[in-house]
Amino acid sequence: MKTFFKVDGVEITDGRFFLIAGPCVIEDEGLTREIATEAKKITAELGIPYIFKASFDKANRTSYASPRGPGIAKGLPILARVKEEVGVPVLSDIHEPWQAQQAAPVLSVIQIPAFLSRQTDLLVAAARTGLPLNIKKSQMMSPADLTLAVGKISEAGNRRVMLTERGTFFGYNNLVVDFRSIPLMKESGCPVVIDATHSVQRPSGANGVSGGDPRFIPLMASAGIVSGANGVFLEIHPEPAKALSDGANSLPLKDLRALLVRLQKLYNVA
Repeated sequence: MKTFFKVDGVEITDGRFFLIAGPCVIEDEGLTREIATEAKKITAELGIPYIFKASFDKANRTSYASPRGPGIAKGLPILARVKEEVGVPVLSDIHEPWQAQQAAPVLSVIQIPAFLSRQTDLLVAAARTGLPLNIKKSQMMSPADLTLAVGKISEAGNRRVMLTERGTFFGYNNLVVDFRSIPLMKESGCPVVIDATHSVQRPSGANGVSGGDPRFIPLMASAGIVSGANGVFLEIHPEPAKALSDGANSLPLKDLRALLVRLQKLYNVA
């Protein structure tokens, strides 16, 4: 069994899949803690390594009026308390190079959003924190293009990188996942994650906001595991219809356990 690296003591290996999951954006501290606590309980019982995710700021919302989250000043302390009190590694994304150093003392993993995965200054600033990074493949990128981003990070002295497939634009307001990208990105030597929730998104496809087809989330997660993904990324929420961001492509929290049991069986077979 190969160990790629550790995230706050959580081993990322090729011997079992890991989970990155949480709400799209921090809505309030109580809900954030509730989701992290329940997901940790489920993953601990199933023996699945778990990283909690939530954005302190969603700077790439479809509409100017869309909720973006509490911002870095209010959001980081919430993530810090979840990390310490719930006892889970935490992941959030940054959008500007200056945010890297400010977020690094709190975060366990820095995420590079898909729309920004070609931005050299952002990649280098994140890499220089020394934290593990999760780079999401741009909707306009090929798998080979994303491996070039790994080179930028390596040049900055960081080799703890995971790569996430989240779909490619196909015409208007639609994403398609080419599952060949998973083994192709694994050729970089990095663990690869299937984002099973953003890949069912309908970008800007619901009257000024992004829609989605959440019924396909289990299919995307399962196909990703069978295709060789090392990890699964899920947006989860107790009431997706009330979520402030990406509710249309979120998995109901009540469905998390059943999906993970299914994925474990598939991983063991694959």
